[in-house]
Amino acid sequence: MSNVTGSGDYEFRLDNGPWQSLGDSRTLTFDGVEPGEHLVYGRDAGGCGITVATISFIDYPKFFTPNQDGYNDTWNIIGLQDQPQAKVFIFDRYGKLLKQLSPAGEGWDGTYNGNPVPSNDYWFSVEYLETMPDGSQQPREFKANFTLKR
Repeated sequence: MSNVTGSGDYEFRLDNGPWQSLGDSRTLTFDGVEPGEHLVYGRDAGGCGITVATISFIDYPKFFTPNQDGYNDTWNIIGLQDQPQAKVFIFDRYGKLLKQLSPAGEGWDGTYNGNPVPSNDYWFSVEYLETMPDGSQQPREFKANFTLKR
């Protein structure tokens, strides 16, 4: 958690999990969170009300092996399947766009114009919508890289 201000004794929970105190470090970590949208609830332990925020947790395979063995044959973002309007762009090391795909689709098979691309690191960006506490949606972008192994 971040952006927690004030002098209260705050505690938080993720979705329907248990309430957890910030403690002396004034930080909190949730482990084992599945990709997708989650609700984070915050409250003052003294009973001053509850605030809720929606967060999106995006994950992705760090590598894939498109060798048609049935394991890791395609690559795609994890956690945005409910946002078919989201766009994923895959680039080579020089910034050349190789593929645009939807997180709701099958993913990238490691080809460009029907030809296999070499084993290497590839970069991607994801454009998606994040739901705000008031219910509105704001555009967001996430960038990282992964490895294709042949």
